[in-house]
Amino acid sequence: MNVFLWIVQAVLAVMFGMAGVMKSTQPKDKLVEKLPWVADFSTGTVRFIGIVEFAGALGLILPAATSIAPVLTPLAAVGLGVTMLLAALYHARKKEFPAIGLNAVLLILAALVAWGRFGPYSS
Repeated sequence: MNVFLWIVQAVLAVMFGMAGVMKSTQPKDKLVEKLPWVADFSTGTVRFIGIVEFAGALGLILPAATSIAPVLTPLAAVGLGVTMLLAALYHARKKEFPAIGLNAVLLILAALVAWGRFGPYSS
C-alpha cells in the first residue's frame, strides 16, 4: 500500500504541479481558451490558485521524501482536496457538470493520500 500511495502522490504532484505552473505564469486571456472558468475570476485569484496547486504538489512529495516534517504531506493532500471540493462547487453552481468529474477524481485521490499518510501508512 505504501508504494501505491507513493504512485498516487506522484501522479497528483505532476498534475497539480503542471496546472499550478500554467495558472501562475500564463496570461489570463491565454488561460481562458483552455479553462473558461478563468474569465469569472481576477488575474490575482487565478495566480493564487496556481500557486496553491504548485505548493500542494511540492508538499505531496518533498516532506515525505526528505523526512523533514512529513506531516506536511497529508496536510498538502487535504489542502488539494479542499481546492478540488471548492472547484466542484463552483462548477456545480455554474451547471458545468462534466467538469466536476475530474474534480471528483482528484478529490478522491487526495483524500486517499491524506487517509493513508495520516493513518496506517504514515511516512
